[in-house]
Amino acid sequence: MAKFCRYELRTTDAAAAGAFYASILGHDRAVIWPLHEQALARGARPHWIGYLGVDDVKLAASQFIERGATELGPAPPTVAGGRATILRDPGGALVALCTPASGNLKPTLDVAWHVLNTNDIARATSNYGELFGWAVTGHIDLGPQGAFQLFAWQAGGENVGVMGDLATRPGVHPHWLFFFEVDALEPAMTATRAAGGLVLEPLTLPSGVRVCVCDDPQGAAFGLFQRKAL
Repeated sequence: MAKFCRYELRTTDAAAAGAFYASILGHDRAVIWPLHEQALARGARPHWIGYLGVDDVKLAASQFIERGATELGPAPPTVAGGRATILRDPGGALVALCTPASGNLKPTLDVAWHVLNTNDIARATSNYGELFGWAVTGHIDLGPQGAFQLFAWQAGGENVGVMGDLATRPGVHPHWLFFFEVDALEPAMTATRAAGGLVLEPLTLPSGVRVCVCDDPQGAAFGLFQRKAL
């Protein structure tokens, strides 16, 4: 079983992004890297990337590539000296792999919900399930936002996110979207707008959880997540 253990932001203004997220989340634990000039030249936008902790990065990457993923190159060194690499999964979304040396550390951010927007939902559920042990746990229909497959890190585990097909959502590109947990959604939305971010309309999931999708001032997408009130 593999799960996300680290989250990093690649952006055009690391200092400004650090101040932005500190104002929203109340801490400065976000790991932020400048977006490489070569990536910018290829048209890359600022983005968050998640790292899946695996025992053998080379083997896991090779197995993913056999299923249609593309290796984009090594990631910056991890804080514990572990190995890492970045891929584009078969459905078009960026994802990174890292060794347990970095994966055993506490995640850098409190990410409570993970959304994969993909060009091939059947292939995505098969790949992440068979390679990393994830389990599809159900189906939810969010109306205009589309239909999604719920998933857990392992069979019998708690739901940790959804995977959605982009076929009915033109204009949305394949990507992983990470939702940061906040105590209350409205104040976090207000703080995001005040700091120059973009906030879309909030949504209540069938579980009672409230979420909203945002963009930071440099254009990187992220989400806010409020657990169901007791």
